[in-house]
Amino acid sequence: MDFPKDLKYTKDHEWVKIEGDIATIGITEFAQRELGDIVYVEVETVGETIETGEVFGTVEAVKTVSDLFMPINGEITEFNDELEGSPELVNDSPYEDGWMIKVKFEGALPDDLLSSEAYAELVGE
Repeated sequence: MDFPKDLKYTKDHEWVKIEGDIATIGITEFAQRELGDIVYVEVETVGETIETGEVFGTVEAVKTVSDLFMPINGEITEFNDELEGSPELVNDSPYEDGWMIKVKFEGALPDDLLSSEAYAELVGE
């Protein structure tokens, strides 16, 4: 499995890419494989400020629905509209085309974000 080194990861299987004060967030390759075929991504929190650990949306797979947890504090500024018509992008390209939200990042990064190596160890890769 691929866990890009320029990203940070959560124990809940989200990834974060920080570029200045904007963070892009999605779910990891491990998470999408565990969920199976993604059929719907719902994020109704655009424009809201969400704190670390709070639910910002859900992802629905053929067999289950899973909450998406905010890995950092910030205001959700954008949802990846491509996912409305093509939720399978999360399966096909979880770190590129399958990103979920962009966030105006506030404060410091949480101490519990993991490096790619630590996340790989967490999921047994």
